[in-house]
Amino acid sequence: MDRTETRVFVAQYESLAVIDEFVAGAADQASFDECTAYQVRLAVDEACSNIIEHAYGGEGSGVIECTYHVEDDCITVILRDHGDPFDPQLVPEPNLSADLGERNGGGLGLYLIRKIMDDVEFDFPAEGGNVLTMVKRKEAGS
Repeated sequence: MDRTETRVFVAQYESLAVIDEFVAGAADQASFDECTAYQVRLAVDEACSNIIEHAYGGEGSGVIECTYHVEDDCITVILRDHGDPFDPQLVPEPNLSADLGERNGGGLGLYLIRKIMDDVEFDFPAEGGNVLTMVKRKEAGS
């Protein structure tokens, strides 16, 4: 049951709801349970929010290309932007045991994405921008 679809969205926070509907449809096609579908949607929402805020420096200056590929055992979501390059190696892992007042800002979104999704890969095409590929597999027996 392989199925691939791509849509391009304006990089604005109001687009997040439409992107969520697009990804929810993909999760439904993949026959994910409600919890797993929510995890995929949450990871995509966080990644798109980061693209708007960090790659584009705010709303209205670019687009987010979202592609999903549904297979029998997994869903792959690819997000592409044409904003500033993002180096995930420069984002320190958050210290979750520290008191809230002692924590450094940032890094929780990327941490969350990596914990939720099974595979997370960043690519940086020669023509610029960023490509984030995230894979979520079905649990055995699902």
